[in-house]
Amino acid sequence: MILPTKHIRFSESLLGLGGILLSFINEPKTVDDIWFKYSEINNSKKGFPAYHNFDNVILALNYLYLIGAILIDNNGKIHNAVN
Repeated sequence: MILPTKHIRFSESLLGLGGILLSFINEPKTVDDIWFKYSEINNSKKGFPAYHNFDNVILALNYLYLIGAILIDNNGKIHNAVN
């Protein structure tokens, strides 16, 4: 589930979801802000190829934090460490 395989598409993996979430974090945001943005797009007609629930979003954010792609400040806001 973390990485795409022969049976799991990139859009279904946490790596793919992490890339999508990382594109949302252009300014400091809370987990709720990120979830709202993702669910807003996912529920529209231009939704993503794979549906992910809130648990997967949290797992993808954890993955991004572990690899150093995002930072979390003392107020709980998530920052993009790549920019």
